[in-house]
Amino acid sequence: MTRASEGGLARPIGFIDSGVGGLTVLHECLVSLPGEDFLYLGDSDYFPYGTKTVDELRERVGIVTSFLLERGVKMLVVACNSATATAGEEIARIAAGAGVPVVTVIGPESEIAATITETGRVGVLATPATVSSGAYRAALDRLGRPLTVTEVAAPDLAPLIQEGSPFDEGVMDMVRSYCEPLKRAEIDTLVLGCTHYPLVAPMLQRLLGRDVRLVTAGHAIAAAVQRTLAADGSLSTERQEGDYRFLVTGDLDSFVEVGTRFLQLPLAGRIESVSVER
Repeated sequence: MTRASEGGLARPIGFIDSGVGGLTVLHECLVSLPGEDFLYLGDSDYFPYGTKTVDELRERVGIVTSFLLERGVKMLVVACNSATATAGEEIARIAAGAGVPVVTVIGPESEIAATITETGRVGVLATPATVSSGAYRAALDRLGRPLTVTEVAAPDLAPLIQEGSPFDEGVMDMVRSYCEPLKRAEIDTLVLGCTHYPLVAPMLQRLLGRDVRLVTAGHAIAAAVQRTLAADGSLSTERQEGDYRFLVTGDLDSFVEVGTRFLQLPLAGRIESVSVER
């Protein structure tokens, strides 16, 4: 029996993502909150979220949210920008009914970007669903600082990373094309608006220049999770190492193979195949 099955403070923190990208966020939480237990749902059978319609995403994310809440998580981390952008309110509504707090990626990233930009010119690289939702632009506007925001939709980048394809010259040319409008806009800060994108951060840094600051979700989410749990008294006080488990709707072998690169920790033996339907 793991501590996660014992109830109380040891209930796991739940993660939702369309595939393996959210493992970049989970990694930061595992490092920052080593005593916590985690349960990660990778909905890889429905990947990619970023090219689905708003109605499709809202329906699917609602089903996935309910499924994970039924596993008894004490907090829900939406480690997918597309899900947050299009279905954030629906997730919050469902989780509130279960008395479970929610942390999402867009708000914390926007706060960091608005704080660190010196010129006020901020770029957002994200999936088509996230860009079309206007979620980042709205989040940055709410912060009250005059900013010029340049958003670029990258429809092919997350699927390529998810598949574990080699980063060859073709990939470099693709990323270069996404960077061109960002360079023309002379941004000094870029929000990586998809949790897959930290895997190509070195490539982006090379193409944009070392003076452009890249903002990723991991550190911000880990801090937000810790603050939220501490505020409601559910932060684990365990000194022993916590557990981490995975529920996967798609192919397990490919999830393990690619996911190990993202998490930088072992996945094999910790995964359960699940079917998530209404």
